[in-house]
Amino acid sequence: MATTSRPAHMKHRSIELTGDPQRAPARAMLRAMGLTSDDLNKPFVAIANLASDVTPCNVHLDRFAQAAKEGVRAADGVPFEFGTITVSDGISMGTEGMKTSLVSREVIADSIELVTFGERMDGLITIAGCDKNMPGCMMAIARLNVPGIFMYGGSIMPGQFRGQDVNIQDVFEAVGSYAKGDMTLEDLTALECVACPGEGSCGGLFTANTMSTSIEVMGMSLPGDASIPAIDPRKLGEARDVGRTLMRLLEEDLRPRDILTRHAFENAITVAVSMGGSTNSVLHLIAIAREVDIELTLDDFDRISRNTPYIADMKPAGKYLMADLSRYGGIALVMKRLLNAGLLHGDAMTVTGKTLRENVEAVETIDDQPVIYQIDAPRSPTGGLAILRGNIAPDGAVIKVAGHQERKFEGPARVFDQEPAAFQAIQRGDIKAGDIVIIRYEGPKGGPGMQEMLSVTAAIVGQGLGDDVALVTDGRFSGASHGPMVGHVAPEAAVGGPIAILQEGDIVTLDIPNRQLNVNLTDEEIADRLSKWQPIPPNYTTGALAKYAKLVSSASSGAVTH
Repeated sequence: MATTSRPAHMKHRSIELTGDPQRAPARAMLRAMGLTSDDLNKPFVAIANLASDVTPCNVHLDRFAQAAKEGVRAADGVPFEFGTITVSDGISMGTEGMKTSLVSREVIADSIELVTFGERMDGLITIAGCDKNMPGCMMAIARLNVPGIFMYGGSIMPGQFRGQDVNIQDVFEAVGSYAKGDMTLEDLTALECVACPGEGSCGGLFTANTMSTSIEVMGMSLPGDASIPAIDPRKLGEARDVGRTLMRLLEEDLRPRDILTRHAFENAITVAVSMGGSTNSVLHLIAIAREVDIELTLDDFDRISRNTPYIADMKPAGKYLMADLSRYGGIALVMKRLLNAGLLHGDAMTVTGKTLRENVEAVETIDDQPVIYQIDAPRSPTGGLAILRGNIAPDGAVIKVAGHQERKFEGPARVFDQEPAAFQAIQRGDIKAGDIVIIRYEGPKGGPGMQEMLSVTAAIVGQGLGDDVALVTDGRFSGASHGPMVGHVAPEAAVGGPIAILQEGDIVTLDIPNRQLNVNLTDEEIADRLSKWQPIPPNYTTGALAKYAKLVSSASSGAVTH
């Protein structure tokens, strides 16, 4: 029988396998994988490696997992690597497959939980890249509350097209330009071939980089993790440090719920809105907060955004990519400016064992650079996200307002049940300046899966209508979307939300300064239409999508499953 001389809290779960004569069968199987008697005395560390060949975001993660294992071994732990799923948003976008993207967040969280809990692991490292990887990993880390740390695979470098930096956003928007006749097929193909030059997640401040930023700000990854590009040699060194750090977390018994406090979430929201981050951060941060029993609401996002300046000139609403920001100190540069302005909780704890302020002050940053504006001379005095309410969205809706903070839109509703019909109408040129495009039955239950609509938003931008056509949906948007795009409308159409009874030609008003989204109908007219509304048949009655549709909650509460 193996015995342990380590502190009990370091083998708080694996001791069940290694410390009792009755567990001899378990130890026999562990020995079959090469573990020695000495190994059985050491803490067991789960390494969830989300590497896969289905997306450039994750194709390279194996080398980071190996380096993290080296770090764990060097610090006298035993690493156990396992994998889980990924769905590539960029590849599935615009197809029926995109409905599975948000569903994958729950599967990732559940699968990491089941392996780590079932195999009695003492600690957890997650290594991930694509959009839903990050919140899925963080939901599992928060839920399990064993010492844990997240590592991001890093963002892709820009491609080059006719002397200009390009990325996947440019390709989606080029599809709209091609449909309008402003771009040849030859040029579209040439752009397609160079836009994504290798491994890494999408390069702008889209969902992957917004969430990796949020996780670093919350203190659950090492300083610099969010902004170091995927191909940068520093990433391998970071991965080894991640392994060593996890062992220190075990030694100190510092756990996720010691770090994931309300102040940590408020810090994450502040940085996200200051940089014009993805609307998906609202869904994901609420979902992570639920795992640690913190009630984070839509109103928290709006309150913080109203009091936070928008200071980042980053795509999709600006010029620069995460690789550009990395040259000037990364997210630490943003946090320094916000900390100095008193907008962050600097005393929040992090996985380094130091406070957020201590981490940030230790990073060398370059003040004179073009990416991040000064607090007293921002791009806008308020942040990049806003929460809307009104008779279309009684439970709230989310809009990325970067560049449109003071705009008001009013126009006739162009109503589409689900995304494909809307995309085809845009491609045909049926949508005109001043229209308010309504896409419904794409919510968490109705889609199901609340698919992103980058194909639609990019087609609008590509046709030159990005500032003149508003889009309202109970679905959601890619972090690469920009313009007056309102998503997450709740209640959704599938459960009889007011968006379900909008008709072609209804006058819709989107009033961003006053945070209102309304249709020009009386309460009596809305009630009359709702009394006659009938739900549409579900798109799926079997399989994972049908199960998800039965279990999922409203977007306003994070679209989590119960």
